[in-house]
Amino acid sequence: MLRSPILRLASGLVALATVAAVPAPAQARLQCVTYARANSDVQLSGNARDWWGHADGVYTRGNAPRPGAVLAFRASHSMPMGHVAVVSKVIDGRHILISHANWSRPGMVERGVMAVDVSDAGDWSQVRVWYAPTGSLGMRPSSAFGFIYPKTETASNAGDRTSDNG
Repeated sequence: MLRSPILRLASGLVALATVAAVPAPAQARLQCVTYARANSDVQLSGNARDWWGHADGVYTRGNAPRPGAVLAFRASHSMPMGHVAVVSKVIDGRHILISHANWSRPGMVERGVMAVDVSDAGDWSQVRVWYAPTGSLGMRPSSAFGFIYPKTETASNAGDRTSDNG
């Protein structure tokens, strides 16, 4: 018995809806802290918002970007856990390339994306970061603590603006 094209389409849609309703297996999403630990010599734990405090007395901290340093963002309404990213290249005092996870999309890894210091003082306290969904720098700045330097870098070569106090 032949069915009409409409009936075949309807039964195909019902079958598709049934398949789509079956939950997909849970997949672990890469978080920014996991990415930063795996891709830098800064080995801290806890939420990204806590890395700046956890680095106190363990790593040198400052506000001058250096390759291999971790840029620590403050918690905000849109980022309640904060964020961390690894500096991959310094272009100049106000422009760097960073690599990080979980910024543009949940679990997404982005390598070598632009971050720009938009603070009045040039101290990296306000940063705009490349945002893939818009294909541009983010619409609003994000607050940052500064940079956490790997132990292989000393305070003397981290720049004159380096400090150990927040």
